[in-house]
Amino acid sequence: MPDSHGHPPARSILRNHNYRLFLAAQFFGGTGMWMLRLSQDWLVLKLTGSPAAVGIIVALQFLPLLTFGPLGGVIADRHNKRHLVMAAQSAAAVLAATLAALTIGGLVTVPLLYAFALVSGCVAVFDQPARQVLVNELVGDAQLRSAISTNNALNQLSGLVGPAVAGALINQVGQGWAFAANAVLCAVVVALVAAMRVRELHRVPTVSRARGQLKEGLRYILDRPQLLWVVGLAGFMGAFGMNGPVVLAAFADFEWDTGSGGFGLYNSIGAVGGLVGAILAARMVTLRARTVVLGAGAFGVAEILAALSPTHPTFLIMLAVVGMATMFFLTSAGTYVQLTAAPSVRGRVMAFYMPLLLGGHAAGGLLQGWFTEHLGVRGGLVLTGGLALVATLGVGLVLLRLRGRPAPASQEAPRRAPAR
Repeated sequence: MPDSHGHPPARSILRNHNYRLFLAAQFFGGTGMWMLRLSQDWLVLKLTGSPAAVGIIVALQFLPLLTFGPLGGVIADRHNKRHLVMAAQSAAAVLAATLAALTIGGLVTVPLLYAFALVSGCVAVFDQPARQVLVNELVGDAQLRSAISTNNALNQLSGLVGPAVAGALINQVGQGWAFAANAVLCAVVVALVAAMRVRELHRVPTVSRARGQLKEGLRYILDRPQLLWVVGLAGFMGAFGMNGPVVLAAFADFEWDTGSGGFGLYNSIGAVGGLVGAILAARMVTLRARTVVLGAGAFGVAEILAALSPTHPTFLIMLAVVGMATMFFLTSAGTYVQLTAAPSVRGRVMAFYMPLLLGGHAAGGLLQGWFTEHLGVRGGLVLTGGLALVATLGVGLVLLRLRGRPAPASQEAPRRAPAR
């Protein structure tokens, strides 16, 4: 039965056949994605010995989202989301299999890795917005909050498993077999999405024309200042703070000398904290813009404390705290944006949100790599954590000034979470 606020219980979404398949696809796809990125970043570091080179490959992974992400949102609003996800994952499987063959054959080079990262980013332009909006078609608006929270928690579980498996594969058989495993997992995702029951989907209205759709999506965000600043804060956090691959690879290789196993361990510990953060965000009774700002502020503080950790065990503890704050921010921000946007424009709104969040990594990866190379591992992390705090403070002050202003008539009120 629905709770006192009219929301169905969270467990009821797990009775949904299509959503169960989607969760499985998210887990396997997320595990493969983490394996790919960790193996790719570590291989670049080993080939070059340069944190700046890792920053470049991180930037190339997310540059297409920053540049063309909004176009992906328009396509997601106009076309079949399942077909888009299946096509994107099929392309990702081919790319991963090719990269595996080159790496196992000893033919891989840094320029080739850069090229594959860029092409993978182009695939994500179509995959990310379609995947986000597909959740709504699977469960409908009434259960969207629970579905997003459950999805984020499962993503963190894949973030725990993926780095651990990748670290073990790299140590035992090399990066090439980690790439091959990712290709297999992408194929599994395609099969799971293809098995969904089309007749049970909650169809979201699609737009019939492309012209002007990007402008309409942007105008929708600009007309809602709180939504605009939450989207903007996601961009700041992506650029100034959330660049773990560069930082963790440098800590593993230069600071603690723990190698690829340590790199995988650090990512897994962050994922454990992230799972806690996702659960905390899911249990929030109300979700407002200030909740998102508090999560961003906690992230900045935790990142600075991690950089200043005097011992390895302290560093591991702080990594868990950083992961918790990161996922609390990402879950609350993503849920706020999706629930604030009307279903008919959700794909286009997410297509501005996701490029700013993930595309911020493009500039942020370069910044973090440069800072790490010239200021040291700890100094670079302190600086980016400080920049994240400054951005959070600025957005928080703006949102305080916006309090009390009437929202546009079409703006939806923040949704309440199911009672726990």
